[in-house]
Amino acid sequence: MDHRLIQPASRDQIVAIIRQRAERANRDIPAHLGQAIFDRELRAQLGQALFPAPPFFDFQGRERVRDADRPPVYRQAAIPPEEELKPRLERLTQTENTFKHTGDKGSPGIFISGVALSPDKPYFELELLNSGTPGVPVGGPVIGLCSHKYPLDILPGWSGESIGLNTANGKIYKGRPRGQPNGKIYQTGDRVGCGIKFENIPDANSSVVPVFFTKNGKEICTHIVPCPPGGLFPAFGLLKQPEEVRLTMDLHWNAEDDVAMSIDSGEEEWHRLHDIRLNGQLLEYVGRGKSLIDVGLAQAKTPLCTRSHYFEIEIIDPGSNCYIAIGLARKDYPENRHPGWNKGSIAYHADDGKVFMGSGVGDPFGPRCNKGDTMGCGVLFPRDFEFRSESEEEGESQQEVIYNLGEETDSGEEEEYWPPNHKQGEKVQVFFTRNGKVIGKKDVYLPKGGFYPTVGMMSSQEKVRVELRPLSG
Repeated sequence: MDHRLIQPASRDQIVAIIRQRAERANRDIPAHLGQAIFDRELRAQLGQALFPAPPFFDFQGRERVRDADRPPVYRQAAIPPEEELKPRLERLTQTENTFKHTGDKGSPGIFISGVALSPDKPYFELELLNSGTPGVPVGGPVIGLCSHKYPLDILPGWSGESIGLNTANGKIYKGRPRGQPNGKIYQTGDRVGCGIKFENIPDANSSVVPVFFTKNGKEICTHIVPCPPGGLFPAFGLLKQPEEVRLTMDLHWNAEDDVAMSIDSGEEEWHRLHDIRLNGQLLEYVGRGKSLIDVGLAQAKTPLCTRSHYFEIEIIDPGSNCYIAIGLARKDYPENRHPGWNKGSIAYHADDGKVFMGSGVGDPFGPRCNKGDTMGCGVLFPRDFEFRSESEEEGESQQEVIYNLGEETDSGEEEEYWPPNHKQGEKVQVFFTRNGKVIGKKDVYLPKGGFYPTVGMMSSQEKVRVELRPLSG
């Protein structure tokens, strides 16, 4: 599908910018005002009432220092002594251990436990509930850990002394409103867990701790984060109605259970699954499918090499428009872009039969594909080609490689990845097949780290069966 699109800022990005400006305004208040900042009327005049919150005070951050003259500040709520050990919640309705969002649109519902995680109680879980159609993605519950006095109007992970996992986009947020891709998204019925690996902390007074997250009982990632005084407390946030979760506290985590559950799971084959659900060998699109930014992307964990140079997909259900693409992309390819649309990728698109090479405009290439068709993609490496891992390439700065696929695209994410004076990498041939027959080849340059098998989908109900190693015997 041809397009030229300048992507608008997302709602999360806009909210983050507004919050940063509000915090900057709070930080820049003249010193002669002193404690008058706590006055509600004055705070409103200064623009501090943009985001309603409980009473709070500001203190200098211990870890992050952007400017010696103007250190960052973290907001914390003021908690009465009699409420210290009680859970705090805002814009949520609780029925036993089930919670629903009941606040205004645009204001998150927040829960913070009154008891920090400990070696005896190191882990907790949320079960994602939804009254809508089964299989529809949940809109964005966030699970994580935060300090005891974390404000009740900011999602876990969006401010200092906290970490959060957004179940809708799979991103990890560590003290700021810009997330890091994690590769796992969650659906209605999934269980998402969070805990601390106390057994891996050598010193009881350590200032950092390993925080891990799970999906349906299987560990997906671990991050080292600062531990504030008093410890880290279980927390979650709901973004909008009708989001609903069931909370289970005081759980124990056994890594051996995780190993047992990972047997025969296909998830270890994939580096990223964005708006795509994996069911065995099936990839199912679970995004909105309403605009060009609703692309679902699946990227394999290992690049193609001389021993495994080809993969295939079979179209099980073309969905409403058959916006299905098969191709190759660099490891850090944008997750909401079809393969072939941005630099660092090449792909054959089923809906129009065009090949896209780092551009939003494709070239006529082969026949269109539909239900029952099998699409394949592979690389013909030179005879003397030697595959090197990404870590080996990083150690040889003199041999940094890029490739040249198409003209400059409309994505602003390319500039840092494509500095102007790098050398080109090794030239290879990428070929595509339809129902077992080669339909064409393209000469491209291999990117740093290699080409990763990548599948894109963008319309509702699309479903494909993937075979990553069809030629392995």
